[in-house]
Amino acid sequence: MKTEFLFRRNTVREALRGRRRPLFRLWLETRLDKRVAQELSAAAASLRLPIETADKEKLGKLAQDRGHQGVVLEAGPYQYAAIDEMLGRARQFGDKPFLLLLDQVHGPQNMGILLRTAEACGVHGVILQERNAPDITPTIVMASAGATEHLPIAKVTNLVVTMKQLKEKGVWLAGLDVAPQAHLPGEIDLNRPLGLVVGHEGEGLRRLVGETCDFLLQLPMRGRVESLNAAAAGSVMMYLAWQERGFAGFQPTP
Repeated sequence: MKTEFLFRRNTVREALRGRRRPLFRLWLETRLDKRVAQELSAAAASLRLPIETADKEKLGKLAQDRGHQGVVLEAGPYQYAAIDEMLGRARQFGDKPFLLLLDQVHGPQNMGILLRTAEACGVHGVILQERNAPDITPTIVMASAGATEHLPIAKVTNLVVTMKQLKEKGVWLAGLDVAPQAHLPGEIDLNRPLGLVVGHEGEGLRRLVGETCDFLLQLPMRGRVESLNAAAAGSVMMYLAWQERGFAGFQPTP
């Protein structure tokens, strides 16, 4: 099995909590803050993971990044999910399905922001097209602050075919687009089985993807900037959809 090295404290903490992939060994810097070391060591011990200490340079070589924050987790590759797992997750929580579909979204930062927001909003799963989509690499895991380790993410051969299959299962598909026929928030009920479709940063949704959506959505703009980027627009729309669901699952801090 291929070995990957996840790094940075939040990333490693969430990987230990999520248990979404095989975990092999925790590496800690010898001068790591005692409180952080104790917390992560306890989490690793509960999983019966070996714990090693090393200097900063050694960890940098493992992570291939000097910004590892003194924490590296030796792990197997990300375990992709099936779409049925996502729909089953919705049933488990008594929710209407809430999915995010990414149409050729690129860049670790854009991917990371969207995945982190999806996890925060209770999205049941994320769907990527296998071709022209990045793998869930340690860099993307880090950019998502470890959200990938709690999110079912699927890779499909043909996004349009998958969209049609979701529609047959009763999922409505809403594409983010600035086309004249795109609706504003509040004009369409988002409290339904829903898949939000976010397109490429520069090119937007591909033609067939847009045509397969049940409707298009756009965010109103008052300022002079032409539009929000894909990650910002997708994140705002996820929160609006979650708001229409009454922030289902949210537990306020006492």
